[in-house]
Amino acid sequence: MTVQRVSSKWAKTKILLLNKSLASYVPDTAIYSYNELQHMLDAHILVYIKPDQGTYGNGVMCVEKASGLLEEHTSANAVHYLLRYETKTEVYKELDALHRAVVHLCGGKEYIIQKGITLLKKNGSPFDLRVLTQQTPSGSWESTGMIGRVAAHQKIITNHHSGGTTAHFRSLMKDHMNPEEAEQLRRKLKDLGVQVAGQLQKKYRNLKEIGLDIAIDERFHIWILEVNTKPALFPFKKFFKNPAIYRKVKKYALAYGRRKL
Repeated sequence: MTVQRVSSKWAKTKILLLNKSLASYVPDTAIYSYNELQHMLDAHILVYIKPDQGTYGNGVMCVEKASGLLEEHTSANAVHYLLRYETKTEVYKELDALHRAVVHLCGGKEYIIQKGITLLKKNGSPFDLRVLTQQTPSGSWESTGMIGRVAAHQKIITNHHSGGTTAHFRSLMKDHMNPEEAEQLRRKLKDLGVQVAGQLQKKYRNLKEIGLDIAIDERFHIWILEVNTKPALFPFKKFFKNPAIYRKVKKYALAYGRRKL
């Protein structure tokens, strides 16, 4: 049986929003347009703009709304916009000009716009989490692994392909909460992976695995940034010292028909 993949971020988001208990974990998200850019920046200081279909963080941008003096003749309260992508930062004083720049960077492809989350940090660098959830040989769902991803210097995304580094969940959380709180959070995230997989499988019957990208904000609220239906498995082999973790990951993957591990 073929393992089902779903490339559209927006399609997956819409399925999650149908579940009231999961909707609270999803940041404001919409298909990118000028009106949505305006609406989002009216509501939020930071937004991310991502390709609806894309991998490895390619094409991701963020926009931060700021105020302050840009030039001598401008007001101290003047609003401007910082557009960041790759390691570049551009400043725009008008929304129209910002939109034109974003459209140019989109290159004719469909993008989504999402409320930005201020991530927790490790040694000054923001990090997020990847929860791997797989279908077991008996047909149930189980979260089999979790890793942290720390952004490289000046990068706006955390993944390996953008220079990010991996880290253990407990080492990332020890500066922010005690061990008991961290363990409670870890269990909640594993349960969330199972809930998300079950919700998506209602629409995509041959879904067998997901990589759930999670942000934890400064108030410790959990946010679902993205769901990947073709998650990389190699980090669980290379990173964890306990070989039993990857043995289970591999066992489940082979059972549901994944060919490349």
